[in-house]
Amino acid sequence: MRMLHLLTILVAAGCGEKNKPEPLSKTKSPLSEEGQHTNQDSKAKATAGSKLWEFITESAVFSSPVIGPDNTLYVGSRDNNLYAINSKSGAKLWEFETGGEVWCSPTIEFGGMVYIGSVDKKLYALNGKTGGKLWEFETKGSVSSSPAIGPDGTLYVGSDDNKLYAIDSKSGVMLWEFETEAKVFSSPAIGLDGAVYVGSFDKKLYAINGKTGGKLWEFETGGPVNSSPAIGPDGTVYVGSYDNKLYAINGKTGGKLWEFETGERVGSSPAIGSDGTVYVGSGDKKLYAINGKTGVKLWEFETRDEVYSSPAITSDGTVYVGSADKKLYAINSKSGVKLWEFETGDMAWSSPTIGPDGTIYIGSYDKKIYAIKTDSTGPAKSPWPMFRQNPQHTGRALKKE
Repeated sequence: MRMLHLLTILVAAGCGEKNKPEPLSKTKSPLSEEGQHTNQDSKAKATAGSKLWEFITESAVFSSPVIGPDNTLYVGSRDNNLYAINSKSGAKLWEFETGGEVWCSPTIEFGGMVYIGSVDKKLYALNGKTGGKLWEFETKGSVSSSPAIGPDGTLYVGSDDNKLYAIDSKSGVMLWEFETEAKVFSSPAIGLDGAVYVGSFDKKLYAINGKTGGKLWEFETGGPVNSSPAIGPDGTVYVGSYDNKLYAINGKTGGKLWEFETGERVGSSPAIGSDGTVYVGSGDKKLYAINGKTGVKLWEFETRDEVYSSPAITSDGTVYVGSADKKLYAINSKSGVKLWEFETGDMAWSSPTIGPDGTIYIGSYDKKIYAIKTDSTGPAKSPWPMFRQNPQHTGRALKKE
């Protein structure tokens, strides 16, 4: 029951002061000052699965790291801060303090601006080089949804005030808002046609016109939709629900193509391999590989605790996923066989991000961000290889090359 209790905390992370989770202890260990980093022994040759460095914050890290065009790593922590870290050395470049815990993952505009939400009900735009605040936008609920950014520069982000907002990324001015019937913890995804897809705790997935905010369609599941959608090359939208299922939905019509049932609720967001296979985790402790066209299970891999982390796929076909059993797993995408595992000091609910050189970055409830060596050369060339589609977490579908 420990995990069910903690997941309840997670999904209630920004439900206002009344339901706000108690912050984790901010007592500093004499060996782990906030912002400190440690590197692997330079004399030891790094092999796949070995730690390159770790960076210590003051509280749990649920946020998924992102990587900017200059290879700066950005990640949030429940200590209220967004950190900018040198992705090669693990050294802190700067930090920006918000007024509340940071659960969501940042998004990077290709010009270098960084966007991050906070439990303090605000979305912030920051200078990626300096950490200076450019603007802030205030909602009426916690912002635990990770922003998506369209090709025209429009930002889309959900809030616990039940709304999805469209915001001008340069000025911070609201363009429109769309109201659901419950909080929006799910992070939006943007289709090739500009449609915005987002889930809500009202059990529905919505398709919204990105220009006007008008509803295109809604699809109802049997439980809250905390999972963030992934979009296939043909426009199929894949999303999980707390009704224990993963759904494949026609992006144009909202019609169900298939559903796949797991043994527990699906809070993990799907990833899509280069061959169209869909990978998703579940509260039943398993990672599943599913045929994207038919919904037929190809294999399953069992961990020792809940899989809330979203999978990531590298160029060599390896699938990486974190588990509440404290570990990051590397799994062969074809067979489902474990290649190696890396143990953190606490639950690994953060979703791994793949760097351009194949390095895996992941946060843990042990207050740390880890950089881990792999044998790959970067993300898989697939429609949706990781959480939020790419290392910048723009959350939008890309045309086939």
